[in-house]
Amino acid sequence: MTCRLYLLTPRLTLADAPEFAPRFAEAVKAGAAASALVRLAAGSEGDAKRIAAPLVEIAVANDCALLIEHDARLAPRIGADGAHIAGVGPEFEAALQTLHPDRIVGVGALRLRDEAMSAGELGADYVMFGEPRRDDWTPPAEETLERVSWWADIFETPCVGYAATLETAGALAQAGADFVALSDVIWQAPSVGEAAREAARLIAAAGAARTGGEK
Repeated sequence: MTCRLYLLTPRLTLADAPEFAPRFAEAVKAGAAASALVRLAAGSEGDAKRIAAPLVEIAVANDCALLIEHDARLAPRIGADGAHIAGVGPEFEAALQTLHPDRIVGVGALRLRDEAMSAGELGADYVMFGEPRRDDWTPPAEETLERVSWWADIFETPCVGYAATLETAGALAQAGADFVALSDVIWQAPSVGEAAREAARLIAAAGAARTGGEK
């Protein structure tokens, strides 16, 4: 499996949505993104449908799976491909019941190895390591690399590693991530299209290097 790009949106408000949509389209297309996660700013939950709906249309047009953070009920209502849940608990179990088998349920904010293994055993479609928490604190890159390498060597459930830099993105792909998630490094770049294209190139090359080394 070729390692591919997974985009995390900024934390969006309804006011952000009109300006963000074309930038999102540019990044998804340029980076041939496999997946994208819509994240909402605190207090914007009531506007989730209006924020996400145009992004769903863009994702569908570019063959990119679009997920909604934390909201399993919203995903089928707007035609999204699934939801991304923080942690293994009642919300995750409810998402599995609501969305499987037709839609994706991913899980992140996995602080312990046991939590990740429980997520895989319960039927998560992927696990994500290293993404920013709700307070925007991000685990150290070394910790994420270690967790991705451990998972990739043992488990079959796909693994996503979050990278704060392009350098880390390549390292995660080489460590065995199936997808590498990027956010600010894309959206804060002078050209989101060029940043996404370069990220996708680095990720694919590093993933191919790992695959070649295993033969």
